[in-house]
Amino acid sequence: MSEQHAATARPGIHRASLFIPLGVFLLVLLLLWRGFSLGDPHALPSALLNQPLPEFALPVLHEPDRIVSSEAMHGEPFLLNVWATWCPTCRAEHAELARISREYGVPIFGINYKDNPAEARRWLARFGNPYVFSVVDADGSLGIDLGVYGAPETFLVDAEGVIRYKRVGAVDQRVWDTKLAPILAELRDAS
Repeated sequence: MSEQHAATARPGIHRASLFIPLGVFLLVLLLLWRGFSLGDPHALPSALLNQPLPEFALPVLHEPDRIVSSEAMHGEPFLLNVWATWCPTCRAEHAELARISREYGVPIFGINYKDNPAEARRWLARFGNPYVFSVVDADGSLGIDLGVYGAPETFLVDAEGVIRYKRVGAVDQRVWDTKLAPILAELRDAS
């Protein structure tokens, strides 16, 4: 190849090689835009939606000799909250759970998840206890059965023990007002 031909070929190769990174960049932007436009990142799908709570037999946090099952929660719609003392977000949502329990009379049951029971009892003594009771899920087996990603997670369960909604992340007033309260009202009207 002559020097003149080689000199003219390089700029063409150089220009084409600029389009590859630009194309990759545009593809990444498209993927990010699609991911962010899918909706609420806390609304992770649950295989248990519209399914009964998994069966369990676990000790009650404040009464370690008392073993309860999911049947102990049936009777009216309720919230089932997965929490732990090691979870800073659980601390952030705790006052809202107490408000919901107090102002709306919603039974809230807790799952103390992979935690130290003595520390959990001290934590509730310090910050208040919005739960009818909490079960101790020391090894996380109930959490696995529920498909828990981590704490906090909250399930809205109907009077028959069927999971109707799952929230990953903190329950705050906005979540209560826009998601949980409307579904709870429907469930209460139906029962």
